Amino acid sequence: MSRLVAIVGRPNVGKSTLFNRITGHRHAIVDDMSGVTRDRHYGTGDWNGVEFTVVDTGGFVPDSEDTFEAAIRDQVHIAIEEAAVLLFIVDAQSDVHPLDNEFAEVLRKSKKPVILVVNKVDNDRLSLDAVAFYALGYPEYFEISSASGSGTGELMDEVVKHLKELPEDTERMQEENIPRISIVGRPNVGKSSLINALLGIDRNIVTDIAGTTRDSIDTRYKAFGQDMILVDTAGIRKKSKVHENIEFYSVMRSLRALEYSDVVVLIIDATQGMEAQDLNLFWLAHRQGKGIVILVNKWDLVEKETNTHLDFVAQIHEKTAPFVDVPILFISALTKQRIFQATETIMQVYNNLTIKIPTRKINDYLLPIIENTPPPSRKGKFVKIKFISQLPTKRIAFAMFCNLPQYVAESYTRFLENKLREEFPLSGIPISIFYRKK
Repeated sequence: MSRLVAIVGRPNVGKSTLFNRITGHRHAIVDDMSGVTRDRHYGTGDWNGVEFTVVDTGGFVPDSEDTFEAAIRDQVHIAIEEAAVLLFIVDAQSDVHPLDNEFAEVLRKSKKPVILVVNKVDNDRLSLDAVAFYALGYPEYFEISSASGSGTGELMDEVVKHLKELPEDTERMQEENIPRISIVGRPNVGKSSLINALLGIDRNIVTDIAGTTRDSIDTRYKAFGQDMILVDTAGIRKKSKVHENIEFYSVMRSLRALEYSDVVVLIIDATQGMEAQDLNLFWLAHRQGKGIVILVNKWDLVEKETNTHLDFVAQIHEKTAPFVDVPILFISALTKQRIFQATETIMQVYNNLTIKIPTRKINDYLLPIIENTPPPSRKGKFVKIKFISQLPTKRIAFAMFCNLPQYVAESYTRFLENKLREEFPLSGIPISIFYRKK
């Protein structure tokens, strides 16, 4: 089962506000008018070291004949089917609504863990009124105010408790030591064509119709003496373009594939350039600490001059800044141009992802640099970094032990990251740097 948390409920109860609170980003539009969220929003959350994917759904209105509400209702059902935990949001300021009762019946049939969340509890009177929601049949509920963040800590503790109880994916454990490479991108950029070109057979269906691939398809592949699993995902397009329920299901499966991958290969159409949805996929992979490789496909269709590829690289770097240490290759899945060089690069990024740098080596290299270029003083405070070590985590992360961790500027963190990249093989790998009190 995926660590997917779905936020569900009737319109205008504060689902999008809670989504923004959990993900730490204001991706979902919030307004007092009901029905603002028509499309789904995906994000990642992290609580006490447990990472998970969050889906914000539109307001559920049963038996409505309105086209939008009917489409939202169908896609809420899909979110319920895919999720590991459901957050059922109700509004403390409007008492128990008839739609809450109807939706509670829908959720009971799902057999999924449901956490009842009474939102907008902004004062003691509303807290006393919240007991009315016991009428929905749940043994307990959580009072929160997603706008201020009150009560969300206790809620997330309960969510994480359910996620930790998920059964281990035995198939995934058997393939634990085999790199999983997810091929992601917008529809019709050539994901399936690339896998077919690598395999030398038409393993996956390829047509000119965007959205041919509906599900994530795993393929075992061996190159340069290394086994790997290539995952062909459904094309992820802008949520406003996702109308069919089957495509919504495909997008959720693609996000799950990304969650379980080691390296994410982002395919870009050379004739269209890097667009907003490509950038969304890039930063989603970055936030999850995945290795990243960018392949610019259909390069054979581009009219070239001397500096065409350099201009293309500069455009990508401008959009992905400050994380620009990502391999970018120009390929053609149709003519097989550079596809095996791409495979070699992907494996190199995977090796970078598993690198363990000796503590002494890091300190011998970085401490003299820090001594020559110390962190700039802030408010008259001088930061002294005394010791550095790599953290024993799955993603590449470093701990800097210093006297005043709260005064280190973000620009200095980027400086240290660039210095680490200059010395150690970390191309394509997001780096996290944490400051700890000595």
